[in-house]
Amino acid sequence: MKKYFVGGDVGGTKTHVVIADEHGHLAGFGQSSGGNHETVGYDGLARAVGEAFNEAVVSADLSIDQIAGAGFGIGGYDWNSQRKDHLRAIATLGLQAPVEIVNDAILGLLAGSESGWGVAVVSGTGCNCWGWNRERKRTGRVTGMGTLMGEGAGASELIHKAVQMVSHEWTKRGPATALTPAFIRFAGAENLEDLIEGYCTGRYDLGSAAAPLVFIAAEAGDEVARSLVRWAGTELGELVNAVIRQLDLESLEFDVIMIGSMFQNGSLLTKPMLETIQAVAVGAHLKGLTAPPVTGGLLLAMEVAGLKPDASIRTALFHSTSQLK
Repeated sequence: MKKYFVGGDVGGTKTHVVIADEHGHLAGFGQSSGGNHETVGYDGLARAVGEAFNEAVVSADLSIDQIAGAGFGIGGYDWNSQRKDHLRAIATLGLQAPVEIVNDAILGLLAGSESGWGVAVVSGTGCNCWGWNRERKRTGRVTGMGTLMGEGAGASELIHKAVQMVSHEWTKRGPATALTPAFIRFAGAENLEDLIEGYCTGRYDLGSAAAPLVFIAAEAGDEVARSLVRWAGTELGELVNAVIRQLDLESLEFDVIMIGSMFQNGSLLTKPMLETIQAVAVGAHLKGLTAPPVTGGLLLAMEVAGLKPDASIRTALFHSTSQLK
């Protein structure tokens, strides 16, 4: 009987579940809403995964007893103390096969690095950084709590800093910046004072969606915007360096997998990030994630079932799941 494997990517806004056979060919796909327990609770996690899983099983036209292994990357799974509750939620699927769960950043590492170890850095709406050592016996990570723990920089943290610079222009504490008229237009404010008042009182929202404006201004040469992008790149590099030191990777050659929309903005961000990283680990190489993160869930599922995916299986998986991007 042909064996099948389940991979899941559970995030704050969406849940993807895929099923592939032992040769790496996609058999089924399902999706549902976000399942991060921090926002929907563990019942919500179970519901989101269950809906996506059932859809995938139906589309694959197979029975649960044909599934040989399952791997899930779960946003919000940050501490070992949460493992039992997360596994309890996954257990509602009724799987009889072995199951493994990891933080969702690890999925990107599995999908992005052929060696299956190194560091994954996430910069989307928020930011995070996790890694595995070469033997995959040790995990390195940051808190993923953003500004609260002094960690940046996702789009939210970048805008937090950018609004401060615009406020400094208004109070004459800092120089004028092209971000000011850009943010005024974005918010629909009348002028700078109205923008600052509206932001402080909650009338105007300048969230992560405004982040592209910082890169546009930086590309046009605005020094305040350029300094903010350099800060973001350096800060992301420092997150990676923290994980490098935890795992003693300084003298090794390894991949740093970049995950998230912020990395679509090119070298203004990645150049200072790479310089910061290579000051600690000269053998670190930046690599963009080209496969959907859920592909890492399938690789994890195969490994937990005792199947070591070779190059042909990885190639087939990446080809099969590329349509999901």
